[in-house]
Amino acid sequence: MPELAEVARIVHFLRQHLVGKTLSKVQAQHDDVIYGKVGTSAAEFQKAMQGKKVIGAGQQGKYFWITMSSPPHAVMHFGMAGWLKIKDTDTYYYRSDKPADQEWPPKYWKFLLETSDEPKSEAAFVDARRLGRIRLVECPADEIRNHTPLKENGPDPVADKDIVTAAWLGEKLKSKKVPIKALLLDQANISGIGNWMGDEILYHAKIHPEQYSNTLSNDQVKELNTAMHYVCSTAIDVLADSEKFPEHWLFKHRWSKGKKNQSSTLPNGDKITFLTVGGRTSAVVPAVQKKTGAVSKDVNEQPANGTAANSKRKRGVKMEEDSEFDEKPDVKSRGSKKASASAVKEDEEDEEKPSVGRRRSTRSRK
Repeated sequence: MPELAEVARIVHFLRQHLVGKTLSKVQAQHDDVIYGKVGTSAAEFQKAMQGKKVIGAGQQGKYFWITMSSPPHAVMHFGMAGWLKIKDTDTYYYRSDKPADQEWPPKYWKFLLETSDEPKSEAAFVDARRLGRIRLVECPADEIRNHTPLKENGPDPVADKDIVTAAWLGEKLKSKKVPIKALLLDQANISGIGNWMGDEILYHAKIHPEQYSNTLSNDQVKELNTAMHYVCSTAIDVLADSEKFPEHWLFKHRWSKGKKNQSSTLPNGDKITFLTVGGRTSAVVPAVQKKTGAVSKDVNEQPANGTAANSKRKRGVKMEEDSEFDEKPDVKSRGSKKASASAVKEDEEDEEKPSVGRRRSTRSRK
């Protein structure tokens, strides 16, 4: 699932190609899930956008929006596999090598936008799995975050860095008794953090993902806050292009899970193991991420070669099966695997269980 950094990538391209331009042509194909589940329709979307000028684009975590010259405004969410394409522009943090993906209009489009201003831009929202959402919000442009669905979500660690401080985070952690990884993934607490970003943040903070949030020391809270801002801002600065992530990041070395005779190891030799937290596969570096307080349960760790260190059923712990979705895309950043029904609620929109899949890039690997 596109996370905070990947969504920031799209906001960048929206500002570059659509903001300041008038939409001369808008087409929308009705989908009773993508539009209908949030109370609108393709016809309403088309009418609301047609002929208006795009005056801005913004983001709160995994949600993003385009504000128009007059209300309503479009607020969107990619779900598991949605994306926004701009004709003749590489907006991808992944890219398929299928020739059909170069076609225009693209397959599985939900709306098409075309500007009248030169140079003309064409954009398309695509979603094969129909887990994304497109809605209209009736309000002044500068009040969009005060309305559903944004008001129900927590602050964005980049857009709201003045809110997401060590003091604020400490109070949030103390108010709940849940595994720290689950707390980070819950969008009601903090917007935008998904599976890979959560793992990266906890690795840099040297915190075990299963440790209860209310057991972290003041020093650990400070480390967590620092790590959160570091990971989020760094990933956004490079527009989620993982080729440009620092070489020592966990992200660069975690993708051997489930492959025989391969192990995931950091450049310094520390091994990466895998466990399940809140229904998600979590990458952990045991040499760094020690359990310093109570944890929600004993967890079986799984080496990167797929051979369980202990039986999957030992102590009643269920470990996630390997899947191709846990493999690294060829070049750029990836989406996270959908949680099971019992897992932490990631956000209000993820109501369906998608099938497992992965994304590839056409850019050659180095």
